[in-house]
Parts: sequence; structure tokens; C-alpha cells
Amino acid sequence: MTQEQFNTNSRKGKHLSYQERCQIAILKKEGYSNRAIAKSLGRSPQTIHNEVKRGSVTQRKRQKQKGKIYDYTYTIYDADAGKAHYDQQRLNCGRRPKWAKTNAFVEWADTKMLEDKWSPDVVVGYALENELFETAMIPCTTTLYHWIDSGVMKTRNLDLLEKLSRNTKKNTKKARRNQRVLGPSIEERPQEIETRKSFGHWEIDTVIGSKVASDPVLLTLVERKTRYEVILKIKDKTAQAVDEAIESLRQRAGESFSQLFKTITSDNGSEFAGLHTSLQEVVNVYFTHPYASWERGTSENQHKIIRRFLPKGQPLEAICDRQCLRIQNWMNDYPRKQLGYQTPHDLFIREFHKERKGEPVAEPVSA
Repeated sequence: MTQEQFNTNSRKGKHLSYQERCQIAILKKEGYSNRAIAKSLGRSPQTIHNEVKRGSVTQRKRQKQKGKIYDYTYTIYDADAGKAHYDQQRLNCGRRPKWAKTNAFVEWADTKMLEDKWSPDVVVGYALENELFETAMIPCTTTLYHWIDSGVMKTRNLDLLEKLSRNTKKNTKKARRNQRVLGPSIEERPQEIETRKSFGHWEIDTVIGSKVASDPVLLTLVERKTRYEVILKIKDKTAQAVDEAIESLRQRAGESFSQLFKTITSDNGSEFAGLHTSLQEVVNVYFTHPYASWERGTSENQHKIIRRFLPKGQPLEAICDRQCLRIQNWMNDYPRKQLGYQTPHDLFIREFHKERKGEPVAEPVSA
């Protein structure tokens, strides 16, 4: 015979709430049986039986009778005890977190982020690209950031400089017209350079330490396609110092200079006043609009990395050429997401080799 009427509303998959546990405690004090409580709450009798068993506590009662003291023990259901037992059991529910099974990756990632100053995205991308660990052991970038936020990693948000300083707002400013013309405008630069598909197109700029006129500055050049960086320390921020550094770079590159440097894009700073004149026979030099740093976006992004090592306001007089070389090498050996997690150094060598059409590969120019 099929039962057509039910006294209990089915609530499968719904755990008891704290309010229901309080109701159970009240009804038990009033002498209700487990089955009667189940009917009252619309729950299965077995659910109530299990809850009462788990939430029962032993209490002691002392009674004095005819000059004698008697101790009695009895059990009573307590809503708080039931809730505490439930919370403890919930800690053991669910699958084991991924970080608990990937200790090797966690330690390697901490080393790269703390010692080598890699970003979480580079850590994940490089590990996947080079198959350093099993794919199942490597989290996505978002998960790695979550591990850092939750304290699973030794790395903290303070160790991730870009996370605290990155500005994601789009630039809506319009370029201004040049009042000081140092050479051809960026508007005359071939459109193919914008695509970054061809090699040998550079951006040049300077990095200052303190605002003292006599303090040395860094002359930086970055190749747009490979993001290969060259850092040169010059005596001051003058056109003469820049011209001398470029001439020295030209002599060291020798016959390969024209293959390495096809165009250079600069801003309108007075230190670059002689750049077009000194290089016009071998390299096309273009100048951006005033207050349009986004037209040399590659160079600006590279400067953010340099500032990790040389904060603004720090005098550069004590910085030696060897320190500049260390910073340059770190930047060129840092895997980049936009390069498919290849390093600028490796990509630069490959592109230079293509330019020389199979000739023996030479090391790129360094500081």
C-alpha cells in the first residue's frame, strides 16, 4: 500500500541551525521524545537522534538529605555543545586544499618572489611554460594571490610592489603640439614600429636620483620588441653627457650598430637635443609630444622595475657601473608575460641572430 500523506516535510541537505538546536533543547526539557521533536521541526527522527547524542553533556547535581550529601550525574542536551561539535566536524569537511599538496611549488614560488622579486603571474606562467611541476600542482595566478592574502605563503602583499602601486586607469589625455622641435615627430614614425613585430626599434630616456643638478643620472635604452634593457650611468643630465654615452655605445657595437639600432624614440628633454644630429646618418630618431609619456610606454614600464632597486630621491653618485649592470642583467633575465614567459635576453639573442642571417651569435651590448 502506498502512503499518500506525510507528517514530515523533507529538508534534505539542510543542516540544523542554531535556532533549531535551541528548540530541541527546550522541547527535551519539556519531556518530548526525539520522534515528537522531529515531527515538530519537520525533520527526520534519525537527524534528531544523532543531534541529541552528539550534543548531550553530563552534569552533576548535589543534594543534601537527612544530613547526608548525595551527588547525582545526568545527561542533558545543550544547544551550544551541539553547535560546537558541528563546527568542529565541519573543519574536516571538503577536499584537502591544493596548497597542502603542493609544498614543493609553494617553497619554489616563495623563493622566486622573495629573493628574485618575481611577480605571482610570472611565477605561475614560467612554471607552466617550462613544466617545472606537474600541471595539477600549479595554481592559477588568482589562486596564488589568494594564498598570499590568506597567509599560506611566506610572501606578503608588501613584498609585491606592483600590487600596491599599480594604476589601472586608462589615459585619456591628448598629445600637445611640440613647441621645441629637436627632430622628426613621432607622427612621422613608420606605423609598423607600433606593432612590435620588427626588431631594432628603441626608446631612450633618463632616470634621475636626487634633484641636485650635479648628481649623475642613468641613461636607459629599451628595445621595443624584446624589452631588452641597456643601462648606462652618465655624469649629469646634459646633452653632452648623453652624446658621449651614445658614441661609446656605438663604438662598442661596431659594425653591428646599424643592425641593433634602426630607430630611437625620445622625449623632448634638453639632454636629447644633439641626438638627432649625431645619429642621423645611421639611425632614425623620433621625438614624442610634450607631456605624453604614454608614447614611450615601454620605457616608462621599465623604469618602474628600476625603481624597485633605486627609489626616487636616492642619490646616484654612490651607484657604480657594476650595480647598474646587475640591475640590467636582472631585468633582462626576468621572464615576461607579454613575451610568453621568455626572458628579454633570450629573445634579444634570437632576434639579433635573425638579423645577422645565420652568422655566429654575439652577446648583446651591455652597460
